[in-house]
Amino acid sequence: MGATERVADAAAAGAREAVAAVVRSDAALLEDDLAEFLGSLTAPAAVSSGDSHSLYESALRRSLYEPVADAVGSKVGQEALPPSAGAPGGDRAPLRPSMVYWAYRNYRGFPDEIGDETGNETGNASGIETGAGDSAADLAVVRRAAVAVRVMLKAFVAIDDIQDGSAIRYGEPALHVTHGVPLALNTGSWLIAAVLRHAADPEVVDSLLRAVESGFTGQAVDLSTRTEQTRAELIAAPVEERAAYWESLAALKTGTLFRMPLDSALAGLRVVDEEQYTLDAAMRQLGLASQLFNDLTDFVPEFGGGRIHEDYDGLSNRVFLELLDPDCSGLAGEQLKAYVLGHPKLEPTLLSLAAEAVRLKREAKKSVYGVCRSDRSAAYFDLTIERKGHLIDRLHETLQQRNGA
Repeated sequence: MGATERVADAAAAGAREAVAAVVRSDAALLEDDLAEFLGSLTAPAAVSSGDSHSLYESALRRSLYEPVADAVGSKVGQEALPPSAGAPGGDRAPLRPSMVYWAYRNYRGFPDEIGDETGNETGNASGIETGAGDSAADLAVVRRAAVAVRVMLKAFVAIDDIQDGSAIRYGEPALHVTHGVPLALNTGSWLIAAVLRHAADPEVVDSLLRAVESGFTGQAVDLSTRTEQTRAELIAAPVEERAAYWESLAALKTGTLFRMPLDSALAGLRVVDEEQYTLDAAMRQLGLASQLFNDLTDFVPEFGGGRIHEDYDGLSNRVFLELLDPDCSGLAGEQLKAYVLGHPKLEPTLLSLAAEAVRLKREAKKSVYGVCRSDRSAAYFDLTIERKGHLIDRLHETLQQRNGA
């Protein structure tokens, strides 16, 4: 490698490190805001007697504050940025980048473009003149939206685990296991109300409400797959119709989880409709890719871990819908599992669906790059989304090796 190439590589590495520092700083700010929000939720209740150890407060702490703290403060999920000495966030728990902050950086700029976001500079990466005061106001909206999104996701998890009968979440007992179904259900519902109030901005609140509606609609369709009538209809339907059913379901459930952070940020920043449509479609594709990954990991021990073969009695798994035929109408439980595992087209189907997940992810990223205001914004997006995206690629590679492809 010549001197020119070494200089170019060093410059590129330096640029990536600079973007990573901004990503980490934004993620650390979100963790600070989340801790403050959690503290405000679980502060001692004000009681008329003034007795800080009243029966009322003790009961409220056991039945609401403690479940809320467990729901929001644990089961962190996919680690994105491990602790790093001297970096923003220090040696705290792993930081998770947020698409809410990616939108802010893309449409309002990086720190060197907008100063300290409370100071003197104007302008932003989108080319729209914005005063420092406006930038600070936008950041305040984004900070609230980021907290609301994170906690909303936790609320969905608490309720979803009850409905799916999932005892484990991210390697820990699910909330309904540690606190019981009634308290877990109440906690999830209460958190949804709390974050809608916290978001404050009417456009952001409206965006979050649409996400709640979509998420619960998708969950209703998912739960329907456990009924005899829907199961019979799915098995009798052509494969193409089953795939369309799955896509609609995945777009509502998993797609909503990808769209919600970005939609709330775009609403708060008042981004133009055309780019909203582009980004919404990209997040839908990422949601489908993610759900394909989740479905496929039931069949790949290297990725499924403790979840391997967990969902074999449901018909919301895309692999099942590709392989079942009318002769399977009476199968359930172990019989259904044996049928799918012994199907001659199982391995080709897994490989094909893994390739589809990779394609969806790549197309989504290409669409997002099209609205990125800078190379730094594209790098920020990559650091944010590839925490799971690289696993989609690895799954495909694993299946290729397994099939000698």
